[in-house]
Amino acid sequence: MRVFGAIDLGASGGRVIAGLIDKGEVTLRTVYRFTHRAGYRDGRLRWPYAELKAQVLTGLRALARAYPEVASIGIDTWGVDYGLLDEAGVLLGDPVSYRDDRIAGVVDVVHERFGGVEKLYDVNGLQPLPINTVYQLAADAWDRAAAVVMLPDLLVHELTGVLGTELTIASTTGLLDVRTRDWSPDVLSALGLPPELLPPLRAAGDVVGPLRPEIVRATGLRSEVVVVRVGSHDTASAVAGLHRHEGPAVFVSSGTWSLVGLELDGPIVTGESLRAGVSNELGADRQTLFLRNLAGLWLLQESLVAWGNPDLHSLLAAAEALPSGGPIIDVDSNDLIAPGSMPDRIDALLRAADQRPPDGPPGTVRCVLDSLATAYAESTQELARLAGTDPRAIHLVGGGSQNELLCRLTSELSGLPVVAGPVEATARGNVLVQAGRLWPEMC
Repeated sequence: MRVFGAIDLGASGGRVIAGLIDKGEVTLRTVYRFTHRAGYRDGRLRWPYAELKAQVLTGLRALARAYPEVASIGIDTWGVDYGLLDEAGVLLGDPVSYRDDRIAGVVDVVHERFGGVEKLYDVNGLQPLPINTVYQLAADAWDRAAAVVMLPDLLVHELTGVLGTELTIASTTGLLDVRTRDWSPDVLSALGLPPELLPPLRAAGDVVGPLRPEIVRATGLRSEVVVVRVGSHDTASAVAGLHRHEGPAVFVSSGTWSLVGLELDGPIVTGESLRAGVSNELGADRQTLFLRNLAGLWLLQESLVAWGNPDLHSLLAAAEALPSGGPIIDVDSNDLIAPGSMPDRIDALLRAADQRPPDGPPGTVRCVLDSLATAYAESTQELARLAGTDPRAIHLVGGGSQNELLCRLTSELSGLPVVAGPVEATARGNVLVQAGRLWPEMC
């Protein structure tokens, strides 16, 4: 048996998980779990990086106590967000969240600099979402920076002292050429971003090296433990962790965000795919993840906060008892990105569409789940049409796979069987990439 450590950070919480592989079987055991939330500091919505780092170290101490034989560590996080390091490798400030409003008005400026959204899409192949790194950088001040480092790579740097940018997380930035899979000189030029600010690109499976001595002392991990770059974008790790279905299948990684997509051999970059809002990202095996980025359980999470965090199971039961055919919102609406007052914003979207808002929290929960399932089904149909494929099933993984109502509605609306789980697909994929690099005969 071999043991691998997976650090899996989502936009609302994180886990440190031990992955045990024995005779080809993977067992995941969570040794530490924590929550976190962006907060306003210095006029910006920022991630509490010092807290995140402290929580990761606490989790690694728990991992060392429970599994002292752990061989390696891999890190995955959400996409698009980054930190700025100075010449000494010190973070200039807490990373700004993609939900911060500094991007307002910047998207059109970037498109104008590039000669239009069509030209930018033809280079980077990304759905032009305002959260993308390319737009964040255009709104940021990086004149004092020596390096622009994506969030999982910041943590890798903390543990090892080595800078690099893993390819799957790089593919979320909009700075990567979708065909060459290298930093695009055209995009960097349009931003005025010096290429030397971007650390070198590295593939999933790259062995970064050993832990820094101070990390060994702080965690109790063995000095022989190495850090391996995994699919550091959590979606890439989730796809790597799928239980495969016979024939072509759509994946839905359902967490704070929902990523609905297909695995393809190469990108599809056309006017149709741009109008359909489809991105071409990279998987851990260097395949193309042809996907749509939709709102996810964030809509439900923020609604629960607004209601004072009532019991979710009771709300789901009440929502399931409601009749079908209720109101539907556009989960792609930019009005739903920022934190706060989610039920009010859902009601406003419904009124604007001449639909009657639901009566009470169960109705809002049902509206959210009906809307997500509708978006999953419609995206499945559109992706299949654009790719010229006929999916036989939908793999729904992540937190949403535990929501039986969401899975049932998705199956009914799509006409396809839904294979639910694994819930911890991201951690499973993280572990499998590490094992495949260090002991390929085990996988």
